[in-house]
Amino acid sequence: MWGITRCLGRPAQADRKWALPPDFPPIRDSGNTPSGFAIGMTRQQNGVMQEVEFILECGAVEPFMKNGYILGCPSTGQAAYIDPGDEVADLLAWVDTQGLELVSILNTHGHMDHICGVGGVKERWDVPICLHPDDQFLYDSLPEQGEWFGFSYSQAPPVDYSLEAGQKLRVGDLVISVHHTPGHSPGSVCFETAGQVFCGDLIFAGSVGRTDLPGGSPSVLLESIRTRILPLGDGKVLHPGHGPATTVGQERVSNPFLNDFGR
Repeated sequence: MWGITRCLGRPAQADRKWALPPDFPPIRDSGNTPSGFAIGMTRQQNGVMQEVEFILECGAVEPFMKNGYILGCPSTGQAAYIDPGDEVADLLAWVDTQGLELVSILNTHGHMDHICGVGGVKERWDVPICLHPDDQFLYDSLPEQGEWFGFSYSQAPPVDYSLEAGQKLRVGDLVISVHHTPGHSPGSVCFETAGQVFCGDLIFAGSVGRTDLPGGSPSVLLESIRTRILPLGDGKVLHPGHGPATTVGQERVSNPFLNDFGR
């Protein structure tokens, strides 16, 4: 399986097998996308033609270097914006240049660096805002969160859709599973599709999320990783809220915070 991946604002550090390889075949217009955009393509690997299954663009800018993601469906050109933050201008410009259609805003949790760009996306694309209700209190306190750290943010627009464990969301032909993974915050969730897991600030490459903010719990966070992330399988790629991508398998064997789980 191949994904189209790039990164704005920081070097692309994901496992190279998930990056668009330099020998990707010539682009063929799929009929509903602009010429020159690698979408809905096939590539040959070991003599076998494989379908491109997802589009993935990442952006991160100062001050938080928080990863925002555009996750798209190659066959329909529809896309979701995961965790809009300070990088929205870059990623929305990319969406426009690629001719994608945003259909939803998916929030892994309600901390300010992950939601401060929601208003900008909603203004440009009037699409549903999705959040787990246990993080509503954080989402509603965006201006106050900003004040804690010396930033000024306006109130975020109202949430349109409540997320819950076990839901299946659709973005074009992509089916996205919702996993409730509290600990970093009460309503933290992970989004899983096509072998990719967008895990917010639950787990990072070589680390885990902080738990000293309102609603955080170290024991709950580790339990979420043990019961919700590790069982997904070692091959799943983790796309965290900060830093490079990693895999479940890599974190299982090398993340020092998971030592008590065995190897």
